[in-house]
Amino acid sequence: MTTHGPDSIGFLLHDATRLLRKRFERSASGLGLSSAQWRLLVSVKRLGEPTQAQIAERLEIEPISVSRLVDRMEAAGWVERLQDEADRRIRRVRPTERSRAMFDDLRTLATEVYDVALAGLSPDERAALLHALATMIANLAEPDAEADAPAARQGEDA
Repeated sequence: MTTHGPDSIGFLLHDATRLLRKRFERSASGLGLSSAQWRLLVSVKRLGEPTQAQIAERLEIEPISVSRLVDRMEAAGWVERLQDEADRRIRRVRPTERSRAMFDDLRTLATEVYDVALAGLSPDERAALLHALATMIANLAEPDAEADAPAARQGEDA
């Protein structure tokens, strides 16, 4: 397996993700949502009624950027802000009926894009790819024991 250069797993994953996003954006352009907006909607749906800070963490963008994005989406009727019942300083975001009605359309578009992306792969190959990606995510989401080990060993030498 090539570990460096344009055929490395990092480059391939990045290119595949970029092209998936680009294809989806082109397909979803008629729905009136930007890529950032539909990613925010999907995050809100997955997280329940998250705070803007939780959305920022999930999307890996600055909280002020989320605030501006939510402002625009609220004005367009895609989301609404609610005060947190336990802490009135906290504002939560939830999808409106308009955006909830669109989730099925987004899911259909995503399925069509995935079908194009996975064309030529057998069902077993598709399952293996999904399993491999899920395993990679799990491996990378766990604390890096190797990175912690040298620091622990240095402490032992002292």
